[in-house]
Amino acid sequence: FKYRVNIIWSDEDDCYLVELPEFATEIQRYFTHGDTYQEALKNAQEVIELLIESYREEGRTLPQPQTLQAA
Repeated sequence: FKYRVNIIWSDEDDCYLVELPEFATEIQRYFTHGDTYQEALKNAQEVIELLIESYREEGRTLPQPQTLQAA
């Protein structure tokens, strides 16, 4: 699966915040964070694996990965 990962620096939180757009809801937008970009990316990969496992265990349909459409 190739899900999009948005990593942004937050001055307010003093860390990188990770958004997983395909899994975002009205209630939860950011799913993890990291003190470094590399840590945030590693944490994002772990969260995606856990989300996929959880969706499968619950019999839920996984969100479709977003793809870039050619113009």
